[in-house]
Amino acid sequence: MPDGSLPPSRPLRDADSLAEAGLVPAAALPALRAVAARYAVSVTPAMAALIDPTDPADPIAAQYVPDAAELEVAPLELADPIADHAHTPVKGVVHRYPDRALLKPLLACPVYCRFCFRREQVGPSGGVLSEAELEAALDWFAAHPQVREAILTGGDPLMLSPRRLGQILGRLSAMPHIDIIRLHTRVPVADPARVTAKLAEALESEKAVFLCLHANHAREFTDAARLALRHLSRAGVALLGQAVLLRGVNDTAETLEALLRTMLAHRVKPYYLHQLDRAPGTARFEVPIAEGRALLESLRGRVTGLAWPTYALDLPGGQGKAPIGPDFASRAEGGWTVRGPLGGGHFQADAEPPGPAGAG
Repeated sequence: MPDGSLPPSRPLRDADSLAEAGLVPAAALPALRAVAARYAVSVTPAMAALIDPTDPADPIAAQYVPDAAELEVAPLELADPIADHAHTPVKGVVHRYPDRALLKPLLACPVYCRFCFRREQVGPSGGVLSEAELEAALDWFAAHPQVREAILTGGDPLMLSPRRLGQILGRLSAMPHIDIIRLHTRVPVADPARVTAKLAEALESEKAVFLCLHANHAREFTDAARLALRHLSRAGVALLGQAVLLRGVNDTAETLEALLRTMLAHRVKPYYLHQLDRAPGTARFEVPIAEGRALLESLRGRVTGLAWPTYALDLPGGQGKAPIGPDFASRAEGGWTVRGPLGGGHFQADAEPPGPAGAG
């Protein structure tokens, strides 16, 4: 840990263990016990080792260590902000888009983010689908040939044993209409020791496999995380990255640029930058959309296009993710005015429609 003390040897799962590790003051325990009674807590040794307990604004602590503000629910916050329940045809499946669906085999995570939009659902009990429930979920995928992409999420699917995960991927891979299998996870950064050769082998498939890594700050990419991501890359897994724009974590041009560049350096292509979902008790993390747009605009032309994520808002009610990033083009008479990210601009006149065949 930054203060020189030894990190814990096991996950910290309650307020008292956080205090014993020196990550929260003893005076805060009554309030934090109340938070932990409502929302799951877990800080892995890998993440605890990154926290500087002397820094009240530490960006790693902000993501994982509970705060009394979580008990303050704002009027616009929703228990199910993206309407998972309304789009669940069978337990463990969420179907919003015509060509893809989520499979949630469990609701346990290595760490519990303090801004999680499923914070009312996830927890250490795991919410693991029973054999019958998993069969029903997989049968649903088999019965819907319009679904071309299966997205494993939860919870964190890499918390499953390699055997169990391999069985699920095997079943999905055997479905002729499934072209893509995607997994959303924090494990390679939050608990990199779980990424073993057996786990990487479980992800091998004849189908295209994409792993979408959730990380919000460059410091999360430790040497152990780099090794874990190399294991996955060598197994043929394409690596994508997603982050949530968070006040006090990555809400400056410098921290956001560092995150995006660090993802790329670890062979992770930035995919999504999410606007915060308004889950209960998360208001302290929200960055206004106008500020988020300005941040991304400031990076256009400053970082490679490979680092450019889609800035998106997951619309309440399950209406899907809408891009909300900065605009560089605006309609003008007879064409478009396009601002240059390196300065200046250009008027792009509308093309003349083609003449009739054989004219001239």
